Amino acid sequence: MSAERLLACHECDLLQREAPLTGEGVLRCCRCGAELYRSHPDSLDRALAYTLTSIVLFVIGNAYPIVGLSVNGDLVETTLLGAVRVLYRDGMWPIAGLVFATTFLMPLLQMSTMTYMMVPLRLNRVPYRADIVFRLMHLARPWGMTEVLILGMLVALVKLAHIASVVPGVALWSFGALMLLLAAASSAFDPHELWQRMGDRFSGEPDPGELATPSAPTAMASGLMTCHSCGLLTKSDAHVHDASCPRCGANLHPRKPASYARTWAFLIAAMVLYIPANVLPIMNTSSLFGAEKDTILSGVVYLWTSGSWPLAVIVFIASIAVPMLKIMAILYLVITTQRRSVMLLQQRTRIYRLVELVGRWSMLDIYVITILVALVQFDALATIQAGPAAVAFGAVVVLTMFAAMSFDPRLIWDATEPNHG
Repeated sequence: MSAERLLACHECDLLQREAPLTGEGVLRCCRCGAELYRSHPDSLDRALAYTLTSIVLFVIGNAYPIVGLSVNGDLVETTLLGAVRVLYRDGMWPIAGLVFATTFLMPLLQMSTMTYMMVPLRLNRVPYRADIVFRLMHLARPWGMTEVLILGMLVALVKLAHIASVVPGVALWSFGALMLLLAAASSAFDPHELWQRMGDRFSGEPDPGELATPSAPTAMASGLMTCHSCGLLTKSDAHVHDASCPRCGANLHPRKPASYARTWAFLIAAMVLYIPANVLPIMNTSSLFGAEKDTILSGVVYLWTSGSWPLAVIVFIASIAVPMLKIMAILYLVITTQRRSVMLLQQRTRIYRLVELVGRWSMLDIYVITILVALVQFDALATIQAGPAAVAFGAVVVLTMFAAMSFDPRLIWDATEPNHG
């Protein structure tokens, strides 16, 4: 097995040959089925076109109102940043910061870093400090939640339609198109082609001949480590805790440091906060008819009784079922892995993959509240404010995402290694 043709699976650590792909193709791990890499014709050119268009739509989406509410001739409109400002003014700064980070800062960082790396390559130049910029892009990608924001806007529109006349703004359509283009840019972007285009002009990449011929089927057993940011396979040394990727500079570890302890800490915190997130009011409504406090479940009931049962089902799944099932799934993975169970290895790896995929959709209710709070501000007539459950629920979403990121799926397969204790 040639060293320059080796790559290690990020989810089970199995060493495999790198097979050439033609056209639109996907190379998957032969043991756990994880995606090793995906091939796209003209990857960087397509990703750059999508990204530049996304930047234009992002500017329009944040410059114009998302939606307006017309009551007795008065039109109340809000932009995304205006909604964040209202939350901050009401004292809900944790939620304001979370919405700002996931709908503005992280998507902007993702688009900026991709543009920064691809424009110079289009001009046959190497971007300055591409290693740092690449790591920033890798950090921002899981936290940009434009697609969840769009669904939250749609749910908010249904609720607002029972209060007053809804006037969709230019930004609503811009964010809808932005969602599609960001997804297309992420899908088209091929990090393998990025590093190949930089080639020898980028310093720091080791000579493939430095890698020893593997003596075991897994990277760790062969004294190799793989970078989770850029995918480079490197030789492990004695100072493993101080190792960094020679190509992108990311920290390297045979396994994620203190994976069990960190996962348990985030998971227990999420389990504690899940109770107040569902028991306390998530939204306080004041009107001429009195005050009303709504929990997440009462919001689902309202959508169902008002005839919007498809949205009621979506909100129930995203805001109640998904967080609970995610906590149970991570709990199952940690316990079975710590007990070094060799049962259902592939199924447990798929569960981990699903947990990482669906966790972000629990932010749906946070975005619904953001839009409602920003628009329903009619003083004596009606006002809506975020309740204490919003902070607890936002914390549950973030903590479960951190728990999934802290868990190392390679530990599942380590139970099959006789010399790994």
